[in-house]
Amino acid sequence: MSELILHHYPTSPFAEKARLMLGFKQLSWRSVTIPPVMPKPDLMALTGGYRKTPVLQVGADVYCDTALIARRLEQEKAVPALFPEGREFTVAAFSQWADSVIFQHAVSLVFQPESIALRFGKLPPEFLKAFVADRSRLFSGGTTSKLPAEQAKHQWPVYAARLEEQLGREEGDYLFGEPSVADISLAHCLWFLKGTPVTAPLVDDYPALSAWLDRVLGFGHGAASPMSAEDAIAVARDSQPAALPDEAFADPNGFQPGQHVVIAATDYGCDPVHGELLHAGRESLILRREDPRAGTVHVHFPRLGFSIRPA
Repeated sequence: MSELILHHYPTSPFAEKARLMLGFKQLSWRSVTIPPVMPKPDLMALTGGYRKTPVLQVGADVYCDTALIARRLEQEKAVPALFPEGREFTVAAFSQWADSVIFQHAVSLVFQPESIALRFGKLPPEFLKAFVADRSRLFSGGTTSKLPAEQAKHQWPVYAARLEEQLGREEGDYLFGEPSVADISLAHCLWFLKGTPVTAPLVDDYPALSAWLDRVLGFGHGAASPMSAEDAIAVARDSQPAALPDEAFADPNGFQPGQHVVIAATDYGCDPVHGELLHAGRESLILRREDPRAGTVHVHFPRLGFSIRPA
């Protein structure tokens, strides 16, 4: 079986979500560190243009977006379950909400001037300038607009108090009783807030929420070992993509197997990926693409949050 290879960088919140999922399942994986800003030529060789962090690689199969990575890890190891039986819809819906609404608030709060001054204070000014320019491009053209810091500050006490109340009433130590992808999707946003003294009190001032976060972060990151980007690309080049899912091809808009299409995120990071549509299932889309360095790769995208159009 091919190794799990995570392309990420240490300070990425969504990479922390992926790392915690790997830790929750106690999986071994290879760690490829990618740049936090564009250009990312090694990652592009695998994804064909998708630039967001993280990306999971398994041989010549490349999985984009942590919502789909969660489902791939569930296939890798069923227990403990990220989607507990009988709560699949609840935890997936909560996860989607946290990854959008709570994450949007966390980004706005972390990138307010007082927090930036501490978070990036020791880094060269030219890096900060490049980072700000890169994130401006990242959020250009999508449906997600920047939430003003004043509004985020205004609304945060509502969300935090609701979560505090929910956790205080749960019979178990986690959201919805037993740990799931819901906990991890919320935790990575709060982990981001804990990154500076300016925003840490937004978590620490809520005892149940703070204690719950410590429990989720206690899942750890599994067993990681470093890998170079070149070696990861060589793995893709030397591997055959996995067999397509045993699920009927079904697309309500009439796309057909073998059709050349363009898939892109709709919220932000809307860089297009061109390829041959191989599969359209309940949860995911699979593109086949050829790359001079990586060879034949299958790039997997979730349906939710992504658009598809003819090439």
